[in-house]
Amino acid sequence: MPDVKLIALDAEDLGVLSANLQDAIVRVGDMAYLPRERRFALVCNRFDGIELPEPSRRRSPRYVRRRAGLRFERVLGAQVSGIDLADKTRFLNLLSATWEPLAEGAPDGYVMLIFAGDAALRLHVECIEAELRDLGAAWQTARRPQHDDEPR
Repeated sequence: MPDVKLIALDAEDLGVLSANLQDAIVRVGDMAYLPRERRFALVCNRFDGIELPEPSRRRSPRYVRRRAGLRFERVLGAQVSGIDLADKTRFLNLLSATWEPLAEGAPDGYVMLIFAGDAALRLHVECIEAELRDLGAAWQTARRPQHDDEPR
């Protein structure tokens, strides 16, 4: 599968990024808010779904993770909830990225990165301007993310 390179410039685009980032694993030390550059960036291991086995081979589905970078431009501020920024080795499971405009139709607002375990990151942005890009590294994993609402 080719590497993903996606740009988000509105709420619908952000939804596409969110779908590609669901169940990404992010180390706290791999996130950075750069106020002078008005940028927020992170590196993650995103879950890339199922590579189905060939019918003739009768093997189990393989799951893939890919190293990816995510960046937001025009960031005016960043707030965290439920994340100890001093614990650089803690891993977070990214569930979604959502948009909350300040006013109906306004370009500025908040991008919410929601993590498992009641952790969240809120970015105050002038407008949505984000990029998700695979960084080339990909590997198979036997583990598929489980959600509380799914049968085990």
